Amino acid sequence: MRFDLTILGCHSASPGKDRFPSAQVLNIQKNIYLIDCGEATQIRMLENGIKRSKISKIFISHLHGDHVFGLAGFITSISLFEQRPAGIDIFSPPGLEEMIRTQLRLSESFLSFELRFHVVDTDIHQLIFEDNCVEVFSIPLKHRISTTGFLFKEKKKPRKMLADCIEQYEIPYQKIKDIKNGADFLTKDNKLIPNAELTLPPIPPRSFAYCSDTVFKPDIIPIIQNVDLLYHESTFLHEDKELADKTMHSTAREAAEMATLANVKCLIIGHFSVRYKSSNLFLEEAQKHFPNTVLGESGRIYKATNYN
Repeated sequence: MRFDLTILGCHSASPGKDRFPSAQVLNIQKNIYLIDCGEATQIRMLENGIKRSKISKIFISHLHGDHVFGLAGFITSISLFEQRPAGIDIFSPPGLEEMIRTQLRLSESFLSFELRFHVVDTDIHQLIFEDNCVEVFSIPLKHRISTTGFLFKEKKKPRKMLADCIEQYEIPYQKIKDIKNGADFLTKDNKLIPNAELTLPPIPPRSFAYCSDTVFKPDIIPIIQNVDLLYHESTFLHEDKELADKTMHSTAREAAEMATLANVKCLIIGHFSVRYKSSNLFLEEAQKHFPNTVLGESGRIYKATNYN
C-alpha cells in the first residue's frame, strides 16, 4: 500500500534554475493530496507524471507567495481541461479565499466546478479533514504571518484474512468482515478458532508531518511524536541563527533537534535560502544532530516504508 511523498519544490522565496518554491504531493493508498502550491507547481507536476485530475484536496500552510502563488494558475488549468462534479477543497489559514477569488474575478476566470475553502485556526491542534484512508490535523506553527503545519495519519486497516482458512473452516462470507476486525470464529462443531489463526496483522499506520515555515517550536513535539516522515524547514545554517530568529525561520540544526526530540524515523529538510552555495551544507549540519536526515530535493520521492 502506497505511502510516499514527492517534493516538487523546496527552496525558499526566490525561484531559480533547479530551485523551485514549496510544493509537495503526498500519495496515501492512491489518494493524492497537494501541500502548498508555489510558482510552477503545475509544471512540476507534469514533469513528474502527477495528474491534476487526481487532486481534490489542497493544504496551504500560509499565504507567503513562495507557498501559494501557483494556486490560481493550478485551479484555472483544471477548469479549462476537466469537469469536477465533486469540486475542490482547500484548507488554509484565513485570507486565502479572498486572495484567490479576487484573482479569478479580476482575470474573468470562470470555474467549471465548486471551490470550497476551509479556514484553519493556526493557534490550535485539531482534526481538519478525514476520508477513508487518512486523518489530517493542524500543527500550530510560528512565523511572520498565520501559519499551520499538517499532520497526515493513516487510518488503521483491518487485519488480513488468510484465504486458506475460509475454505478450511467453512467461513461464511458474512463473517469475514467481523473476523478482519478482530473477531474469533465458531465452527459448525462449536470449535472456537482464535483470530490470530485466521488473520495476519495489517501494515502499521504510517504518518507524515509538514512543518514549514516556523521558528524552532518544541511545544509541538507531542503532535509530531514518532512520525515516519517529518519535513521541517531549515532555511538557514546555525551560524546565521540571528537571521533565522529575525525572519522567524529555523536552522538545519534546529530541524534536527526537533526530529531528535520527536523520535521521528526520518527527517527531510528543505526551504533552503539561496544565500548558500550548496544544499549539502544543510545536510552536514543536520546529520551531526540527527543522522537519519535526508535532503529535500525537487523531483525526489520519499517512501515511508523505507524507514520502518
